[in-house]
Amino acid sequence: MKKETMTVSKGKVLIMDDEEPIRYTTGRLLDIMGYDSLIAGNGFEAIQLYKKEMENGRPFDAIILDLIIPGGMGGKEAMEKLLEMDKNVKVILTSGYLGDPILSSYREHGFAGVVLKPYAIEELDRILFRVITGLQL
Repeated sequence: MKKETMTVSKGKVLIMDDEEPIRYTTGRLLDIMGYDSLIAGNGFEAIQLYKKEMENGRPFDAIILDLIIPGGMGGKEAMEKLLEMDKNVKVILTSGYLGDPILSSYREHGFAGVVLKPYAIEELDRILFRVITGLQL
C-alpha cells in the first residue's frame, strides 16, 4: 500500500493473538502505519495491559482481539471483561475461523468491527480508522 493512500488515524492499539508470528507481524505492520502498538498472547494478558494503561493515563484507542485462544481466554470472554471496566472500549474482533456465528453478530457482543485473517493491510487500515475516529470512508 502506498503511504499516500493510507487513511491512518493514528493512535495506540493493543493486539491480542495466541500466535506469536501474527502478534509480531501485526504489531510491526501497525508500527509502520504510524500506530503505537502493544501485544498480548491471551485475553487475560490483554485485560491486564488495558487496565494498567488506563490506570497510568495512557489508554488504548482500539483493541484487536482474536476470537479463539486454545487453552486460554479468547476474544468473546475478554470483551465481556473489558466492557465491565470500560463501557466505551473500542474493540475489533478477528478470527481465521470464518464459520463462527459471532463474526456475523459481532455488534451484539459489543465489538466495534471485525477483520478476518489473513489481514489485508487496506482492510485493517480502514477498520482502525473507522473504529478510532467514528468516521466512514
